[in-house]
Amino acid sequence: MTQIDFYTRVPDKLHTACRIVAKAVGARMRVMVLTPDAGTTEELDRLLWSVPATGFIPHVRARHKLAAVTPVLIDHDLAGVEGDELLLNLRIDTPEVFSRFKRLVEIVSLDEDDAAAARERFRLYRDRGYEMRTYDLSSTAG
Repeated sequence: MTQIDFYTRVPDKLHTACRIVAKAVGARMRVMVLTPDAGTTEELDRLLWSVPATGFIPHVRARHKLAAVTPVLIDHDLAGVEGDELLLNLRIDTPEVFSRFKRLVEIVSLDEDDAAAARERFRLYRDRGYEMRTYDLSSTAG
């Protein structure tokens, strides 16, 4: 069953995503980052070239020809994406195929609409019996 982690009260979702992705890649995990739209996909693509400051994180779009051999995939559409180790959700809705992944990470910003949507997702996962952990990042840098 998918392990679900909520990172809450995050001041900057994209920088937090980069930190989590870097940690996962360091642990030799394959990561799929689901973004809300094409613009966010582009912005995250740019950030992964320089964040974290220690170096570039290899990444491509989900349907790129090198996707099968690249540790990090980023896209706003999961169509055609097989389940893998880690799905990092930056959207406000529940990813339809989250259960194909061993682990799901939900990043929740300080925005009230984002937090309200996350509470709905949390209830949905809890009601379905998923194991969940929550980490409050309000006192750490985004």
